[in-house]
Amino acid sequence: MSVKWEKNEGTNEGKLTFEIEPAKIKEGLDTAFNRVKKSLNVPGFRKGKVPRQIFNKMYGEEALYEDALNAVLPDAYAAAIKETSIKPVDQPEVNVESMEKDAAWVLTAKVTVQPEVDLGQYKELEVYPQTTTVSDEDVTEELTKRQQAQAELVLKEDAAAEKGDTVVIDFEGKVDGVAFDGGTAQNHSLELGSNSFIPGFEDQLEGHKAGETVEVKVTFPKDYQAEDLRDKEAIFTTVIHEVKTKELPALDDEFAKDVDEEVETLEELKAKIKEELSAQKKETAKSAIQEEALGLAVANAEIGEIPTVMISEDVHRQMDQYLAGMQQQGISAEMYYKLTGTSEDDLRKQFEDGAQDRVKTDLVLEAVVAKEKLEASEEEINKEIKNLATQYNMDEKAVRSALSDDMLNHDISVRKAVELITDTATQTRKPEEKKD
Repeated sequence: MSVKWEKNEGTNEGKLTFEIEPAKIKEGLDTAFNRVKKSLNVPGFRKGKVPRQIFNKMYGEEALYEDALNAVLPDAYAAAIKETSIKPVDQPEVNVESMEKDAAWVLTAKVTVQPEVDLGQYKELEVYPQTTTVSDEDVTEELTKRQQAQAELVLKEDAAAEKGDTVVIDFEGKVDGVAFDGGTAQNHSLELGSNSFIPGFEDQLEGHKAGETVEVKVTFPKDYQAEDLRDKEAIFTTVIHEVKTKELPALDDEFAKDVDEEVETLEELKAKIKEELSAQKKETAKSAIQEEALGLAVANAEIGEIPTVMISEDVHRQMDQYLAGMQQQGISAEMYYKLTGTSEDDLRKQFEDGAQDRVKTDLVLEAVVAKEKLEASEEEINKEIKNLATQYNMDEKAVRSALSDDMLNHDISVRKAVELITDTATQTRKPEEKKD
């Protein structure tokens, strides 16, 4: 097949000229005739039984050309793409140049392709050091969190509320003497110091006891979610019913067994916490190194102008993945927008912010795959199928039918590129080089 690619200078567009050979055209014509003859009513012949010669005499073989072209074009275009090694990012605009009988059909396609990537340094990059050391203070902090989680609330008899205490209150808020929506509640539990209420509200309840009524005066923030209340002064008439304080359990062996059935002593719990924190810090450090190394690899590369369609596709893909994650939790797209008070446009804007960087990163990784000739082995592909089947609770055959080996090879190869960039990075970048 004769194929020619002519890229327009300074753009990501070009013209692809390719031919469809007579043998392939014949296959397309046969397919088109077999499809159309089923609906033909020709006197003297049963429906669907009209001979090809009679059809050609009555209608002309040219009547089949359009259907035949539709049948053979996808494979012909795909073969032309493979031969020229170009990477289209959008549907082509195909034009027929010639469709002469007993000759190859000539077609042209206006194609938008990926921008060219000139890789800079992507291996042995210097990144900032990441600590994975777990200190005694880290262990103590985590232990205190678990102790706080096991705390019990007990009533404070005839004692004033302090920061950290929980008060059970009724309140009614008014602006200019008029109550407003959402400003009233009964028997509401509020932890003082949690900053869950309007700034200044919780502070004014400190020092008061159960049975007291407090006039709390606050000003709504300028960025408050209800626009009609922004920057408005309000008075909340607040009745304190109860004051409760946290009673922490003793840090002993019994506490350790209560919070973790796999340990017997407090020392064993501390050792286990240290192991868990160490694993978390190592994972956090690895993620930080990966993010920084990929950012440097992208910054070191020269990348042509990104086609708009690539940005749009990335945004749509991110939205689909995000909403699919919500769906797995039983939350439909409509429910998500309602719960968050957002819209499809809001979600789109959220993902548009980083789309340019994500596309550039993908382009650099694919360039690394090509330069390093990274590929997935059959064993790696089979392992990937097993992992996906487990992750999505699907049969392995269903996964294999849904994903081609080319798709799996691409994903695995890109991960190898990420590992290559990350694993060869050295934590030798000096802190003074860091910029805000």
